[in-house]
Amino acid sequence: MDFNHFMYEALNVAKLGFPNVMPNPMVGCVIIKDDEIVSIGYHKKFGEAHAEVNAINNLPITINPKDCTLFVTLEPCCHFGKTPPCADLIINKGFKKVVVCNLDPNPLVAGKGIEKLRDAGVEVITGVLENEGLELNKRFFTFHSKKRPYYFLKWAQTADGFISKWPIPKNRNENLIGDTEQQKKSHQLRATEMAIMVGKNTALWDNPLLTTRLIEGKNPIRILIDKKLEVPTSFNIYNPLSRTIIFNSIKNEENKQLLFIKIDFDKDILVQINKYLFELNIQSVIVEGGAKLLQSFIDNKNYDELLIFTNENLFFETGIKAPIIK
Repeated sequence: MDFNHFMYEALNVAKLGFPNVMPNPMVGCVIIKDDEIVSIGYHKKFGEAHAEVNAINNLPITINPKDCTLFVTLEPCCHFGKTPPCADLIINKGFKKVVVCNLDPNPLVAGKGIEKLRDAGVEVITGVLENEGLELNKRFFTFHSKKRPYYFLKWAQTADGFISKWPIPKNRNENLIGDTEQQKKSHQLRATEMAIMVGKNTALWDNPLLTTRLIEGKNPIRILIDKKLEVPTSFNIYNPLSRTIIFNSIKNEENKQLLFIKIDFDKDILVQINKYLFELNIQSVIVEGGAKLLQSFIDNKNYDELLIFTNENLFFETGIKAPIIK
């Protein structure tokens, strides 16, 4: 049996769940009999059935699970969450062999699902295409291993390395670096990640909506860092289009879609922000702030990917320089 081939199939079908499964991981499952795929399933949406359940439900009634091998991209769960334990279902259906790509880093599972299967006499093989699985669920694994969101640092810069003119022009079109197509790509990214972060100055100068208005897709949670709450509540970031988290030094308060979280700005603010976002189960964040905020993430090595668009035909000659990658 070609384990890699069938695990690739499971990984490919797992991708169909993105981004609707977040903050859960993408998981795919294929069931094999006589070296042929007889059923597939994937986790479609957060709170709904897991991949193994869907694959087992799709298995023709004429096929006995005892004669099959189940391939799944993530260790079957062994606890009651929003759905019953998948490990129990696999055991009860009579599968004799299970092939797993990655172990689940969630402390509620973390090897216990594999142990439960083996204790029930199921042969379990692990680590098949492990690196490919880690890449597929990089947000999920980073979240659990580093206890913080997966951070994308994103900015657009001119050919001569500026992200903005200075002073900020009253006509915002004079400050645009990306074209409409680039803006649509930016909004597509927003639709696939859980949150987007800016600092006070970006909110004051640009008054951004931080929505996905140029494409069809959900709006991300908005995160604002505003120490003294200087951004007026009449600004776009406070509108009801999306939940907004405001890290500040003044108050803790929750009001409709707004969540104010008080932190100590005399201490490492990124450490504190990471802690709260982990507790809020926010697994991915696009940082679209100004140079100062972006540079703080770079200096602290508190990021995972850089997404930089450079307009090779545009020169500002002076202004706010792009962050320095160290």
